[in-house]
Amino acid sequence: MTDPTAGGSADVVVVGAGPAGSAAAWALATAGLDAVVLEKARFPREKVCGDGLTPRAVRALDEMGVDVSPAAGWVRHRGLRVFGGGQVVEVDWPTLDSWPSYGLIRARRDLDPLLAEHAVAAGARLEQEVTVTGPLLDDAGRVAGVHAQAGPGKEPVTWRAPLVVSAEGLSGRLAKAIGLTRREDRPLGVAVRRYVETPRGEDPWLDISFDLSAEGPTADAMPGYGWSFGMGDGTANVGFGLLDTRRGGDADPRTVLRRWLASLPPEWQLGEEHAVTPLRGAGLPMALNRGPAYTRGLLLAGDTAGVVNPFNGEGISYALETGRMAGETAAAALAAPEGPAREAVLRRYPQRLREEYGRHHRLGTAFLALLDRPGLVRFATAHGLKRPGMVAAALRLMGNLSDGRDGDRFDRLVAVLTRLTPSV
Repeated sequence: MTDPTAGGSADVVVVGAGPAGSAAAWALATAGLDAVVLEKARFPREKVCGDGLTPRAVRALDEMGVDVSPAAGWVRHRGLRVFGGGQVVEVDWPTLDSWPSYGLIRARRDLDPLLAEHAVAAGARLEQEVTVTGPLLDDAGRVAGVHAQAGPGKEPVTWRAPLVVSAEGLSGRLAKAIGLTRREDRPLGVAVRRYVETPRGEDPWLDISFDLSAEGPTADAMPGYGWSFGMGDGTANVGFGLLDTRRGGDADPRTVLRRWLASLPPEWQLGEEHAVTPLRGAGLPMALNRGPAYTRGLLLAGDTAGVVNPFNGEGISYALETGRMAGETAAAALAAPEGPAREAVLRRYPQRLREEYGRHHRLGTAFLALLDRPGLVRFATAHGLKRPGMVAAALRLMGNLSDGRDGDRFDRLVAVLTRLTPSV
């Protein structure tokens, strides 16, 4: 292991060892490049997350060669159990050609070091307890590395590289330092969660609830939902996500969560008295709300680029995908001659993100506007949840799970709708 207080150089510096950073480092190392990942904490460490991985994330992990078998510690789940309008329906993940038919559960405390180790096994370097404080700029104002503080003594260090990938999460310190601020016209959600001991900890379904009070959806809880995801070890990840906070107001996610839990059957044991961890919160940056995702030697991936799905608050899938895209783009760029040819490769990265997600995220922001009307949500869930086929179709749309024009009638309809929708 190298001395993190010494600094150094690499082909690419990756900042942050979450799913996006580790996926980027894995892609770079697989391409034969020297990638160093700088992580401010030391594993294991907590990250606020729902811990539920959809089939989209399962495919991303499989393509990276990660062993997601139960023998490797992964818990599989078969679909969603949705509560709304006084109705309850259980819906399996869809059976499609392009996606696995199951999801996974893995606590971020375990997931993140596992993915970092996977990147290291591919040849990347991991430096922990290194807090990046700002970009290192060359005479032309281009990012040429990072300034950081390393080790318990917070020694100042410098890491140099021709390209830097920022996978810092919502904070996006490097991006902000060069003028890439978050767009206020794009949705930003917030989520709170804790772990509880519960007899529902072995449940094969992920519980999603729009009925967040005894009366159903409420104005201070919309657009949002509560969740309870069994971790397979006698505990559950229980939380609430308010999917759009742009309008301000007095809505407090922690209060909404407590009121919802108080309305549930006591035998489920999901309340505060059964908590095994404190209640913690985190932001959910959505709809490509910071960009461009490449400029002046800096690529953005994961939450830093704002790629959380507005339909459902899902972030891990898109962190894995965009981290890998950023790594692949950096590798392709470094294989090109320095100068205009290299820049042309790098500038295609933001366009790739827009092509991949922009139209779906535009639909998601429109969906959020509908969810902001509690009466409409109450009516839609009361009647829609009586039709499992309709719920299954909605699950596919919200989860961005489709076989596209090669799929069934619904997939083809979604493909046409998406193609006609302008990108965010």
